Amino acid sequence: MADHFIEIKIPQQRNYNNINNSCPFPSVLSPNPATTATVSRLAEKVRTQKPFLDSLLLKAGSVLFRGFDDVKTAKEFNDVVEAFGYEELPYVGGAAPRTNIVGRVFTANESPPDQKIPFHHEMAQVPEFPSKLFFFCEVEPGSGGETPIVLSHIVYERMKHKYPDFVEQLEQHGLIYTRVLGEKDDPSSPIGRGWKSTFLTEDKSIAEESSIESFNRAARLGMKLEWMEDGGVKTIMGPIPAIKYDESRQRKIWFNSMVAAYTGWKDDRNDPVKAVTFGNGKPLPADIVHDCLNILEEESVAIPWQKGDVLLIDNWAVLHARRSFNPPRRILASLCK
Repeated sequence: MADHFIEIKIPQQRNYNNINNSCPFPSVLSPNPATTATVSRLAEKVRTQKPFLDSLLLKAGSVLFRGFDDVKTAKEFNDVVEAFGYEELPYVGGAAPRTNIVGRVFTANESPPDQKIPFHHEMAQVPEFPSKLFFFCEVEPGSGGETPIVLSHIVYERMKHKYPDFVEQLEQHGLIYTRVLGEKDDPSSPIGRGWKSTFLTEDKSIAEESSIESFNRAARLGMKLEWMEDGGVKTIMGPIPAIKYDESRQRKIWFNSMVAAYTGWKDDRNDPVKAVTFGNGKPLPADIVHDCLNILEEESVAIPWQKGDVLLIDNWAVLHARRSFNPPRRILASLCK
C-alpha cells in the first residue's frame, strides 16, 4: 500500500476477480497515521502518490477517500480535484440542473429529494463525456441519498448472456435520445436543465452553432435541434453507440443512458418512453429495459455518505445513480476530460 494511504474494508464493498486477483469495489482509502504528521492534507497526498492512485483506479474502477478531516468545504474539495491534474470538462450538453460553487466544483443533480436518479454513465447521451467524476459529501443526508455505483462490464456480460439478440441490436444500431428543453432551468425535474445553461448562451443562433460544433466532432454522431413555439427546443441525439470498448481494460462496457432515459426522463415536457429508441427508430422492449434496471440494482454497491467523503469514479468503468433522501444533503461534483 502507498505510504500516505491505507486500504480499509467496509461492509458494502463487493469483490470481483480481475486478471490478477480479487479486487474490492470500490477501493476505500483512509489516511495512514504513520505519515499524517509529515503530509496531512489529502491534496498533498494525492500529488505525491498520483501514479499509485491512477493504477488503483484502473484496477478498481472507483476509489472512495474516507476519513480525511481536512476536506470539509467546496474550496478544499476543489483543491483535491486540482491535485489530480485531470483536465476540466465544461458541463455542456448535460441534462441535470447544476450550480457552479467554486472553481471546478458544481452541485450534483439538484432535482427534488423524493426523486431517484436512475443508473447512467455521466453524459453518455452526448459525444463528449467525462472520463472521470468526483463527488464530495459536504452535508450528510438525513437518511437515504446514497450514490449507488455498478461496474459497467458486469452489466454488459449479464445482459449479453440473458438477452443476446437485444444486445446485438444495440451494438448494431445504437440509441437515439430525444429530450425537450425549456428555456430556463427547472429545478423540479431531474432533467430540467434549460437550453440557455445547456449551451451556455442566451442566443438561439449561438446555441445552434455550439451544438453543431460540439456534437458533430465524432463521426456518425449528430444532434438536431427543433425550436418550439414556447421558446423551448427538442434535442435529438444519435444514433450513438450503446456499447463501447474500454481500451484501457480491454473489455466491452454498457455505456449508455438507456435505463435512465426510459425510466427517469419524465417531466412536464418529456415522456420517458419516447426519450430513447434504437438507432433505427424502433421502440425498445419495455420488459427488457426494466429487467436491465433489476440487473443494475442487483450488481450495485450503495455506500451511505459520510461528511468529507470524496468518491472518484472512472466513467469508462462505472455507472452511478442517486437514491431518494430526507434532507439535508449536499453532494458536490466535478467532471474531468
